[in-house]
Amino acid sequence: METTRQKKVSKLIQKELALIFQKEAHQYLGNILVTVTRVRISADLSVSKVFLSIFPVVSPDEALGVLNENKKLFRILLAKSCRHQLRIIPELIFYIDDSAEYAEEIDRLLKQ
Repeated sequence: METTRQKKVSKLIQKELALIFQKEAHQYLGNILVTVTRVRISADLSVSKVFLSIFPVVSPDEALGVLNENKKLFRILLAKSCRHQLRIIPELIFYIDDSAEYAEEIDRLLKQ
């Protein structure tokens, strides 16, 4: 169960990372759209799991690898934008959000 503080911090991180990816992701990924779908943060606010939707790309794992290689840079940019609101900038762990693919699969199975 997430506390109110965890929910507020995760929404802040989601909003700020979305802006960062909008401005900076094209340098690393080219013309690929990166969407932050969900952020889960630990109870001590030190680790955040960031779920991303990456489109259009043949292999989202390769794009995720590029983002994971540069996660220190994204954490620094997050620190610059949130320095007055957060005391500790959490470590970022990126994951692929496959909920849209899962929903399409369920929809396809229901139509059969």
